[in-house]
Amino acid sequence: MVFSSLIFLYVFLPVCIALYYVWQNRVWQNWVLIVASLIFYAWGEPVWVVLLVLSSLVDYLNGLWIARFRGKAAAKLSVVCTLIFNLGILAIFKYQAFFIHNLNLVSGLSIPVPEHHLPIGISFYTFQTISYVIDVYRDEVPAQKDFSKFLLFVSLFHQLVAGPIVRYKDIAYEIENRIFSWNDFSYGVSRFAVGLAKKVVLANPAGEIAGSFLDGSPERMSVLGSWWGILLFTFQIYFDFSGYSDMAIGLGKMFGFTYKENFNYPYLARSATDFWRRWHISLSSFFRDYVYIPLGGNRTRPLVSLTVVWFLTGLWHGASWNFVVWGLFYGALILFERAVQSVTGREIPRIIGHPYAILATLVGWTLFYFTDLGHAFAHLGRMFGVSGASLTDPAVLISIRANAFFVGLLILACFPVWPFLAKLLRGDPSESGHARLGVLLPVLNLFLVVFSTVLLVGRTYNPFLYFRF
Repeated sequence: MVFSSLIFLYVFLPVCIALYYVWQNRVWQNWVLIVASLIFYAWGEPVWVVLLVLSSLVDYLNGLWIARFRGKAAAKLSVVCTLIFNLGILAIFKYQAFFIHNLNLVSGLSIPVPEHHLPIGISFYTFQTISYVIDVYRDEVPAQKDFSKFLLFVSLFHQLVAGPIVRYKDIAYEIENRIFSWNDFSYGVSRFAVGLAKKVVLANPAGEIAGSFLDGSPERMSVLGSWWGILLFTFQIYFDFSGYSDMAIGLGKMFGFTYKENFNYPYLARSATDFWRRWHISLSSFFRDYVYIPLGGNRTRPLVSLTVVWFLTGLWHGASWNFVVWGLFYGALILFERAVQSVTGREIPRIIGHPYAILATLVGWTLFYFTDLGHAFAHLGRMFGVSGASLTDPAVLISIRANAFFVGLLILACFPVWPFLAKLLRGDPSESGHARLGVLLPVLNLFLVVFSTVLLVGRTYNPFLYFRF
C-alpha cells in the first residue's frame, strides 16, 4: 500500500485514526498501530511480513542479551550476530544476484543467477534495527523488554517502507508516553497534505516528462533534450522522496510521534558537502555515526573512511554499478572541496558554489537514473556535446514551451515558500486579523488533498521512487 493511493487516503487512514483514538489507552493504541502497520506492509505481498517480524525478533533478543551481559564478550557477540543477520538478509535479497553476476563476468563461470523479489523497505528497517542494537551496546539507550513495543518501533507504517530512518532512541519515550495535541495533529495533517501534493501534483507529472526524454535511445537525443530530461528527473526525485518524508512526518505527528527532518531544501546547497547535509539526512547521519566515525572519521584515515562511506552509500541505493559510481562521484567531490578549503582556508564562495552544486547534482542524477553505465555515460556525452549531438530539436522546444509555467512552479517549490506561508496563515491567534487568516490554512490543506485526489482518480499504482531501495 502507498500513501498516495485512494484506498489509503479514504479507507485505511480514516479507519486507523478512528480505532486509534476511540480508546485513550496506550496498550490499545500501540496494538492498533502494530496491526495496522502489518496490514499496510502485507498489502499485496503478505509473505514478507514474516521476514519483518523475524528481523524484529532477532534484534529484540540481541538487545536483551546485551543488557544481560553488558561489559562482557557475550554482549559484543550479539552485535556481531545482528550485523551478520541483517546484512545477510540484505545480501540475499538485494545483492545476491549482483554479486553472482559480477563473479560470473570476472571468473568466466556460469553460476545461475537467482531471481529474488526485493522486500519493500528492507534497506530501511534493517538499518533501524542495527542502529538499535549498536545503541544498546553503547549504553545510549536501555534495551526494550516488551517485544510488542519493539515491533511497534520497527513496523510503524508511517516510515516503514521509505524512511526516514528512525532511531529507537529518538522515539523511545513516545512509544511509552505519547500525548495527544490538537496543534500537533493539525500540523501533521498540514504536513501530510503538502507531501501528498508534492508527490501527485509535482513529482508524478515531472516524472512523465522526464521519462519521455530519458527512456528513449540516447543517439537521438539533442543536447538541450538531454539537459531537459535530467532536469525534470531532478525535480521528480526530490519532490517524490521529500514528499514521502513529509507525509511520514505528518502521519507521525497525527499519532503522537516526532520524526526528525529528512530534507532541508537540498537544491539551495552551495557544495556537494552542503547538499548531503540537506538530502536524505537520516541516511547521511546513519553512515556518519555507525560507519565513518567508527572507522576513524576525521581523526585517522579520513580518505579511507570517506571512500568506504560513499561506496556503501551508493551500494545501499541499489545492486548496480551505476549507484556505486554515483556514490563515489559524491565522495570525490567532497574530497575535492575539503582540499580546496584546506588550501584557501574557506569554503567555495556562494556565487560559484551554488551553480557548481547544481551542475554536480544534475551529473549525479544522470549516473543515478541509468542503471546501465554505458547508457549513463552516453547521456552525459550528449549533455556536454561530445558525441556529435545536435544542439536542439523540435520535441524539446515544444515541451519547454508547454511546461514553462510548471517548471517555474517546480523551481519555486524548491525554496521554503510553504513554511513561510503556513507560518503567515497560522499567525498569532490573539490577533483578530491573524485569527481570520488561520481559517485559510485548513481550507488550503483541503484543497491540496482534493486536487491530489482528482489527479489520482484512474491511477492504479504510483509508487514512490525510494520504494525500490
